[in-house]
Amino acid sequence: MTLPVTGQTTVAGIIGDPVAHSRSPAIHNAAYAALGLDWTYVAFRVAPGTVGAALAGLRTLHVAGCNVTMPHKREAAEACDELAVTAAALGVVNTVVVRDGRLVGDSTDGAGFVDAAREAGVALTGVALLVLGAGGAARAIVHAVAGPTARLRVAARRPDAAAAVAALAPGTAPVPFDELDDAVAASDVVVNATPLGMHGEAPPFATDRLTPHHVVFDTVYAPSETPLLAAARARGAQAVNGLGMLVHQAARSFVLITGRDAPLEIMWAAARDDR
Repeated sequence: MTLPVTGQTTVAGIIGDPVAHSRSPAIHNAAYAALGLDWTYVAFRVAPGTVGAALAGLRTLHVAGCNVTMPHKREAAEACDELAVTAAALGVVNTVVVRDGRLVGDSTDGAGFVDAAREAGVALTGVALLVLGAGGAARAIVHAVAGPTARLRVAARRPDAAAAVAALAPGTAPVPFDELDDAVAASDVVVNATPLGMHGEAPPFATDRLTPHHVVFDTVYAPSETPLLAAARARGAQAVNGLGMLVHQAARSFVLITGRDAPLEIMWAAARDDR
């Protein structure tokens, strides 16, 4: 049962721009209710360039912490007083905890991706994995899978951005964007870690290069069936949307902010119901 919001209620939330579409409030509030916590989780729209002020406000208002979504992950990292090891390596955060008056940043995106892949039965060991993108999600995924993958490659429209992400995994080479179609064909797992598809955009490569051998993982979760995933299914490939990654990164963030074990099944149910 959800407790009424009072002067004693602990507040947490998410910052982003846009953020009204986020399922995070439904996921976290369901978890609070399941554990009987007098907490509430809200979405805050924060304009680029004002993230530092927004995070300082968390401290001032005694907000417990927040999640961070695009396009603020790098700016949020720069505003933190302290970064956890993973966040420091990435230079981005998706979770900020207010701890003893200090803003502590961490990133659960990479681990959330690995958890989601495992749950979906997607092997990350001994495969050729191609990550599309150069933003916070791409950086977190590349960093997280650098060890277990045999062959990891990164593609982004800007060569310098692709090289910067590839540098997070020693031995990883960026893929020239004009060679993307061939890189897709040579991969076992293709991960779209860009926002492409959120508004119906077409995939950035020729989808006829996909086969039933492929797994296509899209970090976009709304809509649940992006043009990329629809094309992958039509080609007989396994298609996985971003809802699992959302839930698993949220579960790990929940632990960081509340100090309690996350009720994963409850969070999954809330993510599916919040359509």
